[in-house]
Amino acid sequence: MKKLILTIMATAAMFGCASTPKSEATPAKVYMTTDISAEGLVRVYEALGVEATGKVAVKISTGEPGGKNYLKPELIKELVQKVGGTIVECNTAYAGRRNTTEAHLEAAREHGFFDIANVDIMDAEGEIKIPVKDTTHIKYNIVGKNLANYDFMINLAHFKGHAMGGFGGVLKNQSIGNASSRGKAYIHSAGRNEEVAKIWNFTDDQIGFLESMAAAAQSVHDYFGNGERIIYINVMNNMSIDCDCDSHPADPLLKDVGILASTDPVALDKACLDIVFNIEPTEGNDNGPLLERIASKHGTHIVDYAETIGLGSKSYELVNID
Repeated sequence: MKKLILTIMATAAMFGCASTPKSEATPAKVYMTTDISAEGLVRVYEALGVEATGKVAVKISTGEPGGKNYLKPELIKELVQKVGGTIVECNTAYAGRRNTTEAHLEAAREHGFFDIANVDIMDAEGEIKIPVKDTTHIKYNIVGKNLANYDFMINLAHFKGHAMGGFGGVLKNQSIGNASSRGKAYIHSAGRNEEVAKIWNFTDDQIGFLESMAAAAQSVHDYFGNGERIIYINVMNNMSIDCDCDSHPADPLLKDVGILASTDPVALDKACLDIVFNIEPTEGNDNGPLLERIASKHGTHIVDYAETIGLGSKSYELVNID
């Protein structure tokens, strides 16, 4: 793992995700531990040096029932309870067991999240529009109404593949994850549609979709004090090519890597991509299918575009806290 950390920057450009030269941006610190445990999660949070205060939202994916790769309650319990956090989610925009508040709450209960904290489906009682800086595609971001109830957010994402975005990390968790059902349709359609029933009719504009996610992620970042009241964590375990929103995801082919955290969401997702890109395939540790999934959906474009609109920097310093 140490060798991997030292060399991740060397070959990232081969996969279209080259780093920004340090002369162009001050490297953001990305902290990492290979200890994927409740204790490791708390330590990487503490390494950031930013205390979650006030009413804290912990944004996770509750996981579509049938799937098994989502972040488990026993992993996140200590951190959630340490900050007195509430687990927050929004309803989905596709048929399943999380597309209504009643069904979503039951799914969260089945997966054990009510055993460790309160769970808030933020669009249960409606939605609000928050401003976006980049209006190239979307003119606002439609998020769950209850987002306004929180002072601080911990964006706690499971890094893995995704059937539509190529991969999912903190940028996706912040954009699609905080959007209401209508907000999800709006982002997926690159600002052309807010009707949930038509969400799948507008996937032809892949680049517009990725850029809309970046703009939406930036709006939530700005909503929490221009990033002063939000932190970002990616857990790199159970990395299937499919998302936790899939009820029958493909089995992970990669070995678990660790937990990474930063105050810069662009740097964090970039660091995780670099790690995956630079894995040398061995038996039981094959990054090929995930790389193909990312490439097929132009997945790294979200990181490039998020830097372009000023959400963060692809230039980072990886700090191993083990």
